Amino acid sequence: MTATTYQDFGSDTEGLEVAKAFAERIKDKTVLVTGVNLKGIGFTTAEAFMEEAINSLKGKYPGVDYRPLKLDLSSQQAVRASAAELLSWADVPAIDIIVNSAGIMNLPERTINSDGIEMQFATNHIGHFLFTCLIMPKLLKAAVTNQKGATRIVNVSSGSPTVAAMRWSDMNFEKINKELPQAEQPPYAMHRRFGFTDPENKSYLPLEGYNQSKVANVLFSIAANKGLYEKHGILSLTVHPGVIPTELSRSAAPESREAIKAMAENKVFTYKTLGAGSATSLVAALDPKLGVGETRNGKENYGVFLMDCQISDKATPLAVSSEEAEKLWKLSEHLVKEKFTW
Repeated sequence: MTATTYQDFGSDTEGLEVAKAFAERIKDKTVLVTGVNLKGIGFTTAEAFMEEAINSLKGKYPGVDYRPLKLDLSSQQAVRASAAELLSWADVPAIDIIVNSAGIMNLPERTINSDGIEMQFATNHIGHFLFTCLIMPKLLKAAVTNQKGATRIVNVSSGSPTVAAMRWSDMNFEKINKELPQAEQPPYAMHRRFGFTDPENKSYLPLEGYNQSKVANVLFSIAANKGLYEKHGILSLTVHPGVIPTELSRSAAPESREAIKAMAENKVFTYKTLGAGSATSLVAALDPKLGVGETRNGKENYGVFLMDCQISDKATPLAVSSEEAEKLWKLSEHLVKEKFTW
């Protein structure tokens, strides 16, 4: 039965605290974190891994080996080039943990990338899907010697899976929202809170592009587990890191930024520190009691989605559906023009 080790971990727990609690799980591990910009949670995630590694190895080794990898997730050609570079690193034969933390949010105008895909979905899901699948040989190498479930793929999502579902019939936002099937229509009240007027009669909503990509993060984990866990012992989990004052919404329209500011002032949500924002990712990457999702109270894949350092059951049924996950995997393979089996 999947569970967490420390029930007292919560919304205020810092990433470094999690790293200290699971210090033995970090030793001798190779960890890859995407999106390590200084003002984001990717940086504090990497910092937590590195701090414990440095402390445990100090005196025996002069330092911990780390290196940057340029990765443009918005372009499949760029992703393939970065994956090829990583695969060429002979002195890094295996990767134990990958934390897919990079992301973009609230692009004010509908933007289609060079691959013909809406930019937020292309960057936040397709880019990570393709990169992770391409570097799978190094994860598989680690899984040979790691305990089952210790080799992990952690996808950093958001609160979107608690309110949204996939827009299968209109992935590039070409149709009016109210004309979509009911199950695919956006959570209109949420969009109004974020400053968008008359969302029913619009096609593209900046936040809905983000929602789609973040629901896809969860479904990616579910589908990955189906193909990787029993056969290879690789576990994938998805986290909502909380609301953190990062640079994520730097592209948002002024009215959206004002709405976010007002919600914060009115305590609609409480900001976490950058360190606390990385804590749930660290739990997902390191806690040995976590496992694949299970059906609980009629909902599939309980255990694959975490919030505030604990397993959450708040995702919508469609956001944790095995059928939806399989559908996304097939669509993702179609969009990258490559099938992946291991």
